[in-house]
Amino acid sequence: METAALVAPVTALEFIQDAFLLTGEGPVLTVYSLQPRPRACASLSVLQHYRIHGIRPKGLVAVPAQSSVTGTFEEKKNELSSTSDPTFYDLAVCGGKAVRLVRLHVDLQDGEHLRLEILGPLMELQDWALDVRWLSGDKHSLLCVAVAHNSVLLLDVITGNALVQRSCLEGCLLYSALLLVHESWADTVLVGGTVFNQLVLWNPGGDKSSNSEHKAPVERRLLGHSGVIFSISYLQEKGWLASASDDRSVRLWGVGALGGPGGKCGDLNPACLRVLYGHQARVFSVRLSPGKVFSAGEDGACLVWDWAGGGKVVHTLKGHRAGGVRALAVSEGTGEEERWVATGGADGGVRLWRVEGHEESKEEAVTEKLSDLKFPGQGLPKVVCIAGEEDASWSQCNFVVCTDHGIVYQYSAGQWEMVWQGTPEFQSYCVMETMSVSVKDSTAKVSLCAVGNLSGSIQVFPISHPQCGIHLTGGSGKIHSLIWQEVKESLYLLASGAEGLVYRWCVDVKLDENYSWVLSVNPLPPFLLPPCAKRWLTAAVHLHSMSLWVCGDRRGSLLLYQEGQNLEKKTGQDEGLLRGRNQTDDEGVEGEENGSKMMQKRESKEMGDLTLHPLSCLFGVHGKQGVSSVCEYQGLLYSAGRDGCVRVFRVRPTPLEKLEKKSNRESVENKGGLQLEVLRVQRACKGMEWLERVLILEPEIPAEEEKECENHHDLTEKSEVTDEGKEEKIDDKGREARFVIIGFHAIHFVVWDPVRQERLLAVPCGGGHRSWSLWPSHKGVWLGYGAVVFIKQGAVLASQPPGEALSCAGKAGRTRGWGLREGVHGRGIGCVSRLGRIRGIGNETQTSTGNVEGRDGLKDEVKEVEREGHWEILVTGGEDTSLTILAVHPNSGSIKVLSVITDHISSVRTVTAVTHPDGESENQTLSALLVSAGGRAQMQCYRLLISWDRQRLRPSCQVIQVASHRLDEQWERRRNRHKTVKMDPETRYMSVVVVDERTDCILLALACSDGAVRLFSVSEVERKIDLLWETFHHQRCVLSVAACRLEDGRGNRYKLLFSAATDGKIAVWDLTEASSLSAGTSSNAPTLPIPCLDIPAHQSGTNSLAVWAEKLGQQEGGCLVTVASGGDDGQLTVSTIRVQYPEDGNINNGGSRGFSHISEPLISSWTEFQPSNQLHLHLQSQSHIPLAHAAPLTALKVLSPRLLVSTSSDQRVCLWRVSNTSISHIGALCSHVADAAGLAVWEGQMMEEEEGNKNRKTRFESEQEIAFWRVKEGRQTGLKTLCETAEGETGGRSNKDKETADETEVREPVEALRETGDPVCETAGECRNQAETDSVGKTESEVNNETDVKASCNSGEKRGKTGWVLVCGQGFQLLRVRATEMDAEMWTTKRGGEKKNHKVKVTLQETST
Repeated sequence: METAALVAPVTALEFIQDAFLLTGEGPVLTVYSLQPRPRACASLSVLQHYRIHGIRPKGLVAVPAQSSVTGTFEEKKNELSSTSDPTFYDLAVCGGKAVRLVRLHVDLQDGEHLRLEILGPLMELQDWALDVRWLSGDKHSLLCVAVAHNSVLLLDVITGNALVQRSCLEGCLLYSALLLVHESWADTVLVGGTVFNQLVLWNPGGDKSSNSEHKAPVERRLLGHSGVIFSISYLQEKGWLASASDDRSVRLWGVGALGGPGGKCGDLNPACLRVLYGHQARVFSVRLSPGKVFSAGEDGACLVWDWAGGGKVVHTLKGHRAGGVRALAVSEGTGEEERWVATGGADGGVRLWRVEGHEESKEEAVTEKLSDLKFPGQGLPKVVCIAGEEDASWSQCNFVVCTDHGIVYQYSAGQWEMVWQGTPEFQSYCVMETMSVSVKDSTAKVSLCAVGNLSGSIQVFPISHPQCGIHLTGGSGKIHSLIWQEVKESLYLLASGAEGLVYRWCVDVKLDENYSWVLSVNPLPPFLLPPCAKRWLTAAVHLHSMSLWVCGDRRGSLLLYQEGQNLEKKTGQDEGLLRGRNQTDDEGVEGEENGSKMMQKRESKEMGDLTLHPLSCLFGVHGKQGVSSVCEYQGLLYSAGRDGCVRVFRVRPTPLEKLEKKSNRESVENKGGLQLEVLRVQRACKGMEWLERVLILEPEIPAEEEKECENHHDLTEKSEVTDEGKEEKIDDKGREARFVIIGFHAIHFVVWDPVRQERLLAVPCGGGHRSWSLWPSHKGVWLGYGAVVFIKQGAVLASQPPGEALSCAGKAGRTRGWGLREGVHGRGIGCVSRLGRIRGIGNETQTSTGNVEGRDGLKDEVKEVEREGHWEILVTGGEDTSLTILAVHPNSGSIKVLSVITDHISSVRTVTAVTHPDGESENQTLSALLVSAGGRAQMQCYRLLISWDRQRLRPSCQVIQVASHRLDEQWERRRNRHKTVKMDPETRYMSVVVVDERTDCILLALACSDGAVRLFSVSEVERKIDLLWETFHHQRCVLSVAACRLEDGRGNRYKLLFSAATDGKIAVWDLTEASSLSAGTSSNAPTLPIPCLDIPAHQSGTNSLAVWAEKLGQQEGGCLVTVASGGDDGQLTVSTIRVQYPEDGNINNGGSRGFSHISEPLISSWTEFQPSNQLHLHLQSQSHIPLAHAAPLTALKVLSPRLLVSTSSDQRVCLWRVSNTSISHIGALCSHVADAAGLAVWEGQMMEEEEGNKNRKTRFESEQEIAFWRVKEGRQTGLKTLCETAEGETGGRSNKDKETADETEVREPVEALRETGDPVCETAGECRNQAETDSVGKTESEVNNETDVKASCNSGEKRGKTGWVLVCGQGFQLLRVRATEMDAEMWTTKRGGEKKNHKVKVTLQETST
């Protein structure tokens, strides 16, 4: 087995000058080049099964280039570009109990070429390594290593021996350590953060004696923290020490000079200079720079403190998902210049910022200080807008205010001036809207203002020349709202008047000969809104390519209009207007429908040909509080409403059956047959109900890809499609973008990121019901910063002083930063499901050489492989309540996050999917019905459409929300509910399995924590989930369910359900008849199924089940169903059930196929009372492995027939072979994923183009240390079992060995060197077939080894067959199982072919230094 992809918490970061960034993720070391743009360049697995916690480059001071045993070093920034000779840096990498040397090769002629090389063996220590430093003055390679029990080692990396080990008199446990080294061992000083919340300073080399038994005293002790110390940083030029603690604080100490010649220990009485409180959780990392303190913690924020300005937070850097920031690095710099800041998250993401050192102290994210603009005008301000050019800075913005006296004022350059004063009819009530437009045939821009009143009058004028305005009339009643809409070179004004009419004009602005503004208008046919109580327009957007308008009204409806449609009278239009009403759950809709038909007919007759009626109406989808905004982006539409929801929808042709049904009822003319379809609903945070707008969050893409995307956007904008091509064009463009939500949360104006679940901006404005305007937002895109102007209690306030220039320079570096690597889940991943794979097709007309978000070696050839190869599509659910759709490229290790779903209100415990690939498009599309379930008894169902994006050359995903269900909501809808006990609100769904797939619905069985097994039906057509029945047979928490489908010789199909609970028993249910229940059947039906078999399997809870069936011969009849189970007791149990079909006649209770016989009491009475027309089941055999894992077994899966994969929180992935008489333990692999909870396994076929790329190098290319298991005789194992997993989640790795029943051996590890760096437990040498290898990189020795054993590897397996195992927990790891590894016969060959151990134990060598 070998690693194909890895996502794990980033635990180490280190800069080399401003040129390179080194990251540690699990055992993998990755180097990023920062110039001329950030990009990943090389990766290497270096620490076997240890996590990297420290990376230390040698020679942090500038030295002349020299050639030595340890390499060549160039540390001056200008020298990197002044020489063409190759250079390299030696790195000391530590983590766990291991230290290793790695060399970074840099080819200065080709900045793209970076290479990592391992120097020497892995050096294993006796204690945990906390810090490692190079001695700068030695002629040999000497390292100082601080270990966890307050000791320091002097390590000779050439021999692997510890020359000196010195301990402190205070031998307590350290949580953190900082080594300050100079030229010799005698100059070393250690600062340790103890478990007793103290900082201790002592000198390991102070005593010249070489006696290691002599312990050094504590020189200084710093007290003050109330929690353990996680991180320490020292700034030599100031003599300041910083410590980050579990008590959520950062402390700054004045300690004086530490280290240096003689090993100084600083001032005798060090003082605490400042205590910094600002984090909401534990602080994990701290770094010091001149004038600034950088700290990062569990709250996911990196705070930048100005210690000279009173210790205030000047920047808050956020961007990681839940789980916090685990690593922090700040680049070296001089004085007040800009610095790189890098953060690594628990989500596996790496982000990069550029922070200015000279900037004044000011907080930029959440502001509590507001600026009063001192409005002096007559009356009270009612409406405020921002006027000016789109690209204008905050200091250049002009504010336009309209008062209740009908007077318009402008704020410019710190002064208020009156712009326009309306007639008396504009007093007491007016609405205003502004728009900045470009003038035709000119480079000038003008800001237009429109003001409406109670009598239908509208004044439109340029703000700079109000005397050039024109007067419009929008009916005789109140103007409810005004909306400007600019599309291409046209400018539209919409005015919502009385009686549901929306008047429209096309406005044209020109300059005449006298250089004065001339406005001309062209009236357009008005829109007619559907009849309702609150009948006015609140939002509108124009789809230019299709001549469509999508509008939202105050009643919460979404409407679709088409320009140029036939305007004949539509006496039956009321049906078309109201056809979307059945899609809302709002109460009172039915009441509003009464009487609307007569009103609609009357208005149609009155208006005649003058109005446009909606083609489609989704009535009240946003509730009764109305739609606040509608926008369009890349073919999809986004609406926000005051129901707390954002809806993603699209325009699509009406299905043919609906058109036929409608034409039979009435003749409603809709030439295009278009309708609005809601794809998905996104809720904001709890308590944020008043939503105002949606702003698109621009994707984080490499600079070299930006031009491609811009070209693609231009092409899609300019292309024109015919009516017949509308659906295709929308689908080609339709790809949901990431967005932020603007709204009001309590008293704050908030910009909310629904994916990261965090505030990006918060301004205390007092809440909703006020006029506001946001800068910059003209383009509908959130740039990561902004300012708000609003009205509060008769005053005009701004979140930032208007005179100040809100800095845009380096906005990416200080707000969202650059995403070098995208995070997945910040907390544990509890479940995973594989949907399938799609094939990428390259585009010869577009090239891309870099990849910021990539996760592997990023050469052109690797990029080409990503375009051409297959992508595995996975869905993961985690404790952060989100679902993530991922695309993994196994051959390069690249991982792309396609979509994130945050609809769950509690953790996601289980997922399953029903997938139907599209065989007509060469695997370029994939459709799956996804069901997820978890806490609070919540279940969600989605339709996922995966396709290949030909412009971005990567997979894309569209999420369509099908239905949702919660048990407490189900209870509320029941009749006579007062007679029943309400469902426990803390019920959790633990496991889900698909029982049956029908044409109209699918049946799901769910294991519930309240002791119930529930059967649901999911109908995609009706978009609902129904509870069919529930049973409380187990009377305790049900942990797992699995299903099995059987078919007899006559074609009759049967369904079995297996459920397991915390009592260790497995219940078997015959659902052949019960699954035929319809949605209308009462859940209290008396004919509930009862289990037909109860199997005792474990002493405690059964966490996972795996089921498969084998047909028996015609003479024996029936079949054998095998159930593998793993439990909290660490035991693996395999039970074999004999199933007799009803027509098979007598039941044969005899054993078969060599399985051991079970005593009669286990199968006593279950078959005696079964009717003759049902299945007959009895337990035939059972076997156990008491200690299959050293911890509770969490997941089981079947990789191939008779081949099982299991995983546990002991971080082992085990492979088991099931034979006719026994179950053999093939091998175990130590995974890099902690708290393993889910597995996904599948078999794949190696493609020819992948086979040809044998020498391609990936991020896991390097050496791989494998711990083989040597067979020893004379000890019993009891490895007679069988296992598999049949839940929705999966993950793990497999290596295989064949063991026969008479092999009673125990294996002990022997190390061997291999290519990828993953510790694997095997029983025989590796045997590979060169023909089935793919593009994962190989060393030369491995290729030779494959050639040597090629003849012995002809196992009869299908050419190119391979297996994949994905284990998830705190991250995930994708493992490849070779075809030769999947053949058990190969484990018995070349048993003596293990390679030499490439690991050394560090021992103390008593030598004076």
